[in-house]
Amino acid sequence: MTSMAKPPANGGPGYSIALPNQTVYINNLNDKLPKETLRRELYVLCSQFGNVLDVVALKTPKMRGQAFVVFQHLTSASAALSKLQGLEFYGKAMKTSYCKTKSDAVAKEEGTFVPKHKRKAEGGVVKGPAAKKAQVEEAGDKPAAKAAGGAAANAPEREEMETDEEPPNKILFLERLPAEISDQMLHALFKQFPGLTEVRMVPGKVGIAFVEFETEGQSSVAKDTLQGFKLTPVNSMKITFAKKM
Repeated sequence: MTSMAKPPANGGPGYSIALPNQTVYINNLNDKLPKETLRRELYVLCSQFGNVLDVVALKTPKMRGQAFVVFQHLTSASAALSKLQGLEFYGKAMKTSYCKTKSDAVAKEEGTFVPKHKRKAEGGVVKGPAAKKAQVEEAGDKPAAKAAGGAAANAPEREEMETDEEPPNKILFLERLPAEISDQMLHALFKQFPGLTEVRMVPGKVGIAFVEFETEGQSSVAKDTLQGFKLTPVNSMKITFAKKM
């Protein structure tokens, strides 16, 4: 069974500000439902948004009324998070947010899974060949990145992202978006940050969008946090400040 970090007792703020990822944390569920019924119903409900890798629902006192749904793709998780927020499910309005930690199911898909006993033995630090593999994957799949390894291999890409940067302002310009992305999905990604006012897709233009915040400080935080974030395995989002008209 997939293991997850235990959520705060009240479904607390740690989950509402988690970085977007493939696992959706759901609370305020009807705790009278049998575990298998809850897992089955959530699987059916969430499968409309994309491939579901796992549904974790435990009946321990601390986990009652809560569940984790693990999707294969971030876009699916984002769509589910947005669409299911406040939806009535067996008499209670669901509360959704991103999970604070990566699920075992996702780690296995990425080839970065470390058994729980090894994580404890090493204090949560991956060492040896697994660590080198993680560094190479983080650097990217380019031959040059594999040869250089580590953060240095990312320098050319980061430099490209920061070239011709506009002065900070409250509107962000997004590029390198996957064709299947929607304004609802982007809204789910950026609503984790305070001050979001609008997400605008560009009609007839694939791969770009605008995201507006109340202040340039708020937009800067979102930009720095999600810069280069992978919406799909091949789409790393590029974020710059929009040109002032």
